[in-house]
Amino acid sequence: MAVDAVSGVSGATGSSAAATASQKAQVDYDTFLKLLVAEMQNQDPTKPMDATQYISQLASFSQVEQTIQTNQRLEQILAASSIGQAGSMIGRTVTSHDGSITGVVEKIELYDDGVVAILDTGERVAIGSGMTVS
Repeated sequence: MAVDAVSGVSGATGSSAAATASQKAQVDYDTFLKLLVAEMQNQDPTKPMDATQYISQLASFSQVEQTIQTNQRLEQILAASSIGQAGSMIGRTVTSHDGSITGVVEKIELYDDGVVAILDTGERVAIGSGMTVS
């Protein structure tokens, strides 16, 4: 995802990861329900499973699903925070951790694995620990 240096507007590519996680959670939920129905259909009628076990399984799975959704929301919040922080670097001078690259940030590109600053010199610098921003 890139933040334009002039407008500060970013592209929306981070939402694809959340959509993939949501689809995976839905597949898991569907699979759980299919297994639960199959278990009910194939149980011994003379020894039926206790209803509290079904409710317990469903409650456990519901809790896991809610945790997945909470994690997705937290990832969205962190991504929004990263965009805000990255946008604030535009126009500032950065120096790489080893001091070999220095320049004014013209543009920021956000990726799933980190942030890259595009400098006025055309050089690209990965934003990370040890970097100086002034």
